[in-house]
Amino acid sequence: MSELTLNGISVQYGDRTALRSFSDGVPAGEWVGLIGPNGAGKSSLLRAVAGLVQYGGAMYVDGVDLAGLGDRDRAQQIAYVPQEPLIPGDMTAFEYVLLGRNPYIGYFGGASRHDRSVVDDVLDRLRLREFADRMLGALSGGERQRVVLARALAQETPILLLDEPTSALDIGHQQQALELVTELREAQQLTVISALHDLTLAGTYTDRLVMLDHGEVIAAGPAREVLTAERLGAVYRVCVTVDVDPEDGAVIVVPRRGFLAS
Repeated sequence: MSELTLNGISVQYGDRTALRSFSDGVPAGEWVGLIGPNGAGKSSLLRAVAGLVQYGGAMYVDGVDLAGLGDRDRAQQIAYVPQEPLIPGDMTAFEYVLLGRNPYIGYFGGASRHDRSVVDDVLDRLRLREFADRMLGALSGGERQRVVLARALAQETPILLLDEPTSALDIGHQQQALELVTELREAQQLTVISALHDLTLAGTYTDRLVMLDHGEVIAAGPAREVLTAERLGAVYRVCVTVDVDPEDGAVIVVPRRGFLAS
């Protein structure tokens, strides 16, 4: 169970600023959803936290500066699911998910019985058992995406970063994957930060939302405060209807035809 603190995080690609002075505190067990149009800075923020791009500012996990951690120690704190992962076609699903245990395996050691047990459990939870011995190249895009999520969950870190984890999944597997993240978050006080394009899913599963546009925070807070028709029209240039389910408070965003916001 770990708290993530971000102070003034900025990401620059050449002359382009992808993220500008982002600050937030994510308590242990909270799920924060990052939303915003393409190029808003969501992926850049996640990649910075994962240590994959250079950044300005400072990041802390339970008060420990991430800049002072090596790759192995950082990987024991943070797992990352990229939007477009590199997937070797000649590796079985089990072997790929087992890579998530690498931060705990010695340089000259092999996977232990516990490591394999963790992988078995994750495969079962994501209903991937039947694919365990199949080559990744033989799986569909949605099946491969579930295997990538399984690898991150097998890493057993207190912080999980998800960049569009359901983009290639059908509605059933979208719900299954996000329900699993919810279950693990509640059982293990897992801290989750995810970028999601589906605004209804984002509002349903996360505790709060942060809307980004052009690298800056536009709004942050509960879904019903962030997901307003006026704000979505201004940021996404769309016309939508936003409803709140009276039973569970879920925020539902429905596009409307025949109008493009100016």
